[in-house]
Amino acid sequence: MVFLSPSLWIRSRLTDRFWRKQEVLQYARHFRGRKNRCYSLAVRVVRRAFVYATNARSLRKRDMRTLWITRITAGALEHHVKYHNFIGNLYKCRVELNRKVLADLAIYEPKTFKSLAALTKRRGEEGLLAAREGGKEPEGIFSRIVHYS
Repeated sequence: MVFLSPSLWIRSRLTDRFWRKQEVLQYARHFRGRKNRCYSLAVRVVRRAFVYATNARSLRKRDMRTLWITRITAGALEHHVKYHNFIGNLYKCRVELNRKVLADLAIYEPKTFKSLAALTKRRGEEGLLAAREGGKEPEGIFSRIVHYS
């Protein structure tokens, strides 16, 4: 669009300003008081709300991980295994399940979680036996260390 005079250019910008204000006010509709009607107040409140929303996304990730760890701990303690032993022995057994999946298994699939707990218990016992017998890793399903030549 070509503007032949500055007055036409300014008139065309007015609609842009109107819609920018409407967008901010639309974000502020659910606020109480003058903050949802007065643009100068709404700008500050909406900007602050966006900052809170940005921070809340990382806090939600942290809270969910804490919740998963709590659920896994509770499930592991039902089977007499501590959380750090459970996670460490699963890692040694090359079971690559993340904490979200493990927490869901603890709640919705207790038999599967029980078998994982038994697996980690057995891995811990074999690790202790190996440590007593000279430090070599036990044979079988628990030592899947690949040696490349």
